[in-house]
Amino acid sequence: MQNSAASQDAARALLAFWRAAGVDMDDAEAIFSARPATTAETRPPQQAPARVPFQIDPPAPKAKPKAKLQPADDAVNTARALAAAARNIAELRAAVGKFEGCALKATARNTVFTDGVERAPVLILGETPDREDDEQGRPLVGPAGQLLDRMLGAIGLDRKSNILISNVIYWRPPGNRDPTPGETIACQPFVERLVEITQPKLLILMGKLAANTALGRDETVTKLRGRKLSYSREGLKPPVNAMVMLHPAYLLGRPQHKRQAWTDLLFAEAWLQELGVERAAHL
Repeated sequence: MQNSAASQDAARALLAFWRAAGVDMDDAEAIFSARPATTAETRPPQQAPARVPFQIDPPAPKAKPKAKLQPADDAVNTARALAAAARNIAELRAAVGKFEGCALKATARNTVFTDGVERAPVLILGETPDREDDEQGRPLVGPAGQLLDRMLGAIGLDRKSNILISNVIYWRPPGNRDPTPGETIACQPFVERLVEITQPKLLILMGKLAANTALGRDETVTKLRGRKLSYSREGLKPPVNAMVMLHPAYLLGRPQHKRQAWTDLLFAEAWLQELGVERAAHL
């Protein structure tokens, strides 16, 4: 109320000033007096904004984890068809060379398949080719392979007499990175067919990738080594004897584990003797 009276007094003082200045204001007073007050007491009360019920925003949906890369189904089916049609190692080698379903092939220099005796009683599966393997197109020919040859020679095994060596991946990954699950699965039909064709008396799996790929497990080498295992697949009778060893590339950087490797070799030697596998004189 006090604010309203003060406002009207100020307006009348302004009109008096205009009148004194000679401004024609005959009707100004009447207009002003008749004008409805625009102050707060004459204005309709403002309504408070409608009260919005209290709401809790739903949590933002969590981003779905990216799916692991997998090869296209048709690539896997192609690998299975090519592998199944191979009747011997030569045909299987040609099938692997023809296969285009693994992206690693595009960056590798050579396909690295097998080395050794085709009908050997011992089949050794490693992991991935390294630089020397990629250059020569043969598995385990670099420093790790040379260490392996010395190790196997200590129990009467060598590439020219009684072993066949291969990998579970046939092309070197760029920069020696780990292969993706999809790249591994793409090669698996050929790995399985190699075991079926050779039917070794003993399958030696070197390294975690080789062991878990062949055995369908997810365990460390430490848990798997020193045990009599078996490799089985539908249509493969009887199952193949299998064992797990440390990969020689792993041993190159960890000489303190060579004692474990020697224990693995003695385990393999005893099992081979039990199986009646002929071996050369120990080096």
